[in-house]
Amino acid sequence: MTVLFVADLHLCSQRPDLIRAFIDFLENTAADCEALYLLGDIFEAWIGDDYVEAELQPVLDALLNLSQSAQLYFQQGNRDFLAGIGFATAIGAQLLDEQVQIQLPSQQALIMHGDQLCTDDLEYQKFRTMVRSEQWQQQFLSKPIDERLQIAEYLRTQSKQQGQMKSTEITDVNLQAVQQVMNKFEVELLIHGHTHRPATHKVTLEHCIGSRIVLGDWDSSLWYLRCDPLGCNLIEQKINPE
Repeated sequence: MTVLFVADLHLCSQRPDLIRAFIDFLENTAADCEALYLLGDIFEAWIGDDYVEAELQPVLDALLNLSQSAQLYFQQGNRDFLAGIGFATAIGAQLLDEQVQIQLPSQQALIMHGDQLCTDDLEYQKFRTMVRSEQWQQQFLSKPIDERLQIAEYLRTQSKQQGQMKSTEITDVNLQAVQQVMNKFEVELLIHGHTHRPATHKVTLEHCIGSRIVLGDWDSSLWYLRCDPLGCNLIEQKINPE
């Protein structure tokens, strides 16, 4: 039994190398897995289930094809939080809540995108609350596609500019938030993405020492987590830019 996790691919038409790499990953690396978890920010932007960039359609097709032999699960990230039931249906996946406890081959784990753990970034958390509200999403989705694309581009630009001005500590997870949520769910393993800082960390919990595995973002390398009965391994592979 093998379970795979990926996050933070940020797929877009401007990065055909990443699109090719992910399709290859789905057709080869993930071909024999029992389940694949997509933990958010699979896409650089998602403006609603009624619009898909032509360059991204092969990704959806490859995911749907994999769903014939494996279970697919999707959690929304801060870039693709508008990917909903329509998207999940199109790829044959189950849409998950923000925080989900799952049974892995070797142990229980809590999974999430991870942006909700960056509680020191008060400005971002305020923005997150706004765009996750039903009222904001209804207003946004009622706009024409061209206008939504313009708004998404503006928000991406603002996010990158603000991120460059923030300290590393502010944009990373808050340790107390990590401990609190792991103690709440009574798990010894947390898996998340978002921060683009792939690593495995020890976490001091109420009754034990747990682990936090951070998935890496896809850029010059691809990252995925492979879990089987022997445990979980974080794997990096170089991406062919051509």
